[in-house]
Amino acid sequence: MAKRKPITQNESESKQPLSAQDKRTVSQIVGFAQGIGRQAGSRREPTMDIPTRTLSNVKFNASKRILEMGRKTTQRQLFNLNQAKSFMQTCLVAGGAKKLIEMGKTTSIRGLYYMLKHDIRPTKEPTFHDQGECDPIIEDCEVLLDSLREELHLFADKKGDMVGEITINDKGDDIDCSHMGSGGYGIPSIVEPDVIKFKNCKAKFVLHVEKGTVWSRFNEDKFWKKHHCILTHGGGQPPRGVRRLLNRLHNELRLPIFCLLDNDPWGYYIYSVIKQGSINLAYESQRMAIPDAQFIGVRSRDFQRCHLSDSVKISLNETDRKRAKQIADYPWFAKKKAWQKEISMMLANGFKLEVEALISAGLSYVTEEYVPELLREGKFLD
Repeated sequence: MAKRKPITQNESESKQPLSAQDKRTVSQIVGFAQGIGRQAGSRREPTMDIPTRTLSNVKFNASKRILEMGRKTTQRQLFNLNQAKSFMQTCLVAGGAKKLIEMGKTTSIRGLYYMLKHDIRPTKEPTFHDQGECDPIIEDCEVLLDSLREELHLFADKKGDMVGEITINDKGDDIDCSHMGSGGYGIPSIVEPDVIKFKNCKAKFVLHVEKGTVWSRFNEDKFWKKHHCILTHGGGQPPRGVRRLLNRLHNELRLPIFCLLDNDPWGYYIYSVIKQGSINLAYESQRMAIPDAQFIGVRSRDFQRCHLSDSVKISLNETDRKRAKQIADYPWFAKKKAWQKEISMMLANGFKLEVEALISAGLSYVTEEYVPELLREGKFLD
């Protein structure tokens, strides 16, 4: 085997022209580093104030209809023995992100972990013991630097597909999402405007379904072609890339977002996250949440209305009941009579329904009758 030629520093870390967004992110990182440097230069203990990512520091903004992060912060100190390592790790992750941006490259959060993992000389202490130690630091850097993970050039595994009447440009490649076969276009985790550009859209709305199995039924039946729409799924709880793309489709192209999810507490929660945002990402609700998204189904009334078979019922357990009551108490659901009635009916029924349960009324019932009828009626849960 031929001996591999060593990669020089200039070859491996050559700087690339930066986009406007990349320049902003690098500026944030440099400003963060300079702040630490100024503290050290003035003989003060270097510290950093990290916004607290807990429920107690999250509030619902009723006027904007989204979750927002409060102003509470946690101070991380270099000379505190319990915090020194996490202080160092935070600086490492910020520096690693800066290197990625300047190289014009991206990596996974797993890749960044390995990129930064090494022994701290002259000890045998590793910078990170495992991935679980690195991930929270990445989230800290997001809020500290006011930057999305994707803006730090970090991506996650793809989980979600799209098909329909839109053409996009993905890093220079034009992709017609109406000619994607049975698999569809795999939605990447980085969908920012400098990566994904919308070119030609004939769609009138977006139908987001919970799971890939349901999405495949809609795609095979060419629902998106008959109804001139875009069809997406997030493989259950939609990942950041899917939520960000839905946000962009709604805000930039003015497309209504309709959600077809399971009739259970987890389906309600997924809708809540798409609509109002999540606690963990409350600092990015403005770019993730879609307050105008609407819940099209499945509804608690549908068992009788659609004449479904008893065999599709899934009994609620105590965890389901407890979760349903928690969701009913969410500030954005608590004052909505329609949602209170919906959740109460599910609890009274004593069972939950998956979207796939509609198959008991016919293989293509959900695509040919159920959703088209709801779209005609225009009666959705908000």
